[in-house]
Amino acid sequence: MRLSSTAFADGATIPRRFTCDGEDLSPALQWSDAPAPTKSFVLLCDDPDAPAGTWRHWAAYDIPADVTSLAEDAGRSGGRVAFKQAINDFNRPGYGGPCPPRRHGIHHYHFRLLALSHSELALPGKDPSCQEVERQARQHMLAEATLVGVYQR
Repeated sequence: MRLSSTAFADGATIPRRFTCDGEDLSPALQWSDAPAPTKSFVLLCDDPDAPAGTWRHWAAYDIPADVTSLAEDAGRSGGRVAFKQAINDFNRPGYGGPCPPRRHGIHHYHFRLLALSHSELALPGKDPSCQEVERQARQHMLAEATLVGVYQR
């Protein structure tokens, strides 16, 4: 399975407009080669370089299996694709772009796509956290693809 973006290449700098210093838009993402039995996808974004441990920026889940991309800014509006979004570590639903502490060096943002064997995640409560979504998704994971972007302030 492959995950890519028209906004940045794997290992490249994430453009400012997709960060807290810009418009805080989620980047356009595309994927291919999911396993045949895939019933849904989960898209995660996190920063393992955060000073207090991994900072979770986004969890979009229950993305239908026939979807192969999310448009720019899907993390705010959702667009035409119906999916759910968890509460991120900024304590709000949806996408929260890179926003590392100033002069903390380069941070690596891992966008991870999980292909799942279930069409919907059984999550407790109305507003799950990104961590709860990932924990539940890993129980049904068929494949994973990663795209890493970097950013520093």
